Amino acid sequence: MPTISAVPGLVALGWDEGWAAALAELGDPVLLPARVSRVDRGLCTVMTGMAVVRVAAERGVEMAVGDWVAVGPGPATEDRPRIVGVLPRRCVFRRAADGRAAAGQIVAANIDTVLLFDAVDSSLSLRHLERYLALAWQSGATPVVLITKSDAAPAAVVAEAVTAVEAVADGVSVVVVSATRGEGLGDLAPYLVPGRTVALLGLSGAGKSTLVNLLAGAEVLATGAVRRDGKGRHTTTHRQLVLLPGGGLLIDTPGMRALSIVGAWDGVEQAFHDVEVLARGCRYADCAHAGEQGCALTAALSDGRLSRRRLESWLRLRAESPSSDYEAARRLVDDRKRRKATKVSGRRALRP
Repeated sequence: MPTISAVPGLVALGWDEGWAAALAELGDPVLLPARVSRVDRGLCTVMTGMAVVRVAAERGVEMAVGDWVAVGPGPATEDRPRIVGVLPRRCVFRRAADGRAAAGQIVAANIDTVLLFDAVDSSLSLRHLERYLALAWQSGATPVVLITKSDAAPAAVVAEAVTAVEAVADGVSVVVVSATRGEGLGDLAPYLVPGRTVALLGLSGAGKSTLVNLLAGAEVLATGAVRRDGKGRHTTTHRQLVLLPGGGLLIDTPGMRALSIVGAWDGVEQAFHDVEVLARGCRYADCAHAGEQGCALTAALSDGRLSRRRLESWLRLRAESPSSDYEAARRLVDDRKRRKATKVSGRRALRP
């Protein structure tokens, strides 16, 4: 069984005793561990801790960038090794597919931190950022909002952007950087730890690949200029895991504008923790938060503790997030039960 001491090169990629135990459970001493750094049609690039290797995959085995996989020898007719299995994933950023019954797409696997890029000169709206935050929380990783290209705007504009982001990123750290000037990079140090993986997500043109190249100290990824209309060009066309010289791993991803949050109910709750806390003060458990008597959110709107846009976003994303028709139906049944229980309690309270 490959242990940490036997494969020290894998430690830099995040290998630990938990992964070693998962590999041992496969019961084949011939299999060796590797981490997927890129997925192409029919082939993958993996890191073994000592080399970067192109491998094929057994039929039916689906990989994502960041996966830990078990690699074995290929057929006698091929010299190329093959991936025979994927070790159980930990934190996964998943992009839900359109339609409640469709399977989601894994954007990055086995991640510790999600850096959500919001360039000062981009068009990433706060409503869009809320969706990213919900999916980031749902992944199990820690989200961090990274405001980039701070050199492209006056300090007052950057400060306004930080304030606006903090208003919707409840409990999330906000970091401001300028890759051009190299400013703010020190604030990323707590996340760029050897063996830890950071996924970079955001719209095209937000500076993800530029930051990777800067931190890597080399042009490892292609970059491109932003279009005249301010929208980014899709320079990055694939996901890629990059090992930094000073430790830490980055997963660069193509820009994503359309984001479904189907299945991210828990993530929505965490992204709107401030609203959830207020909602606990509603008089009735089945409150629809539409101006009913005793609605704590209506009171919060009146005294300025909650903005109407924030409330509308919460209601909209909660309505979108159930993961399946079955789950949606189950929640409707639970809601009806709560309403019935509330009515019964109300009638009992009115009895002499």
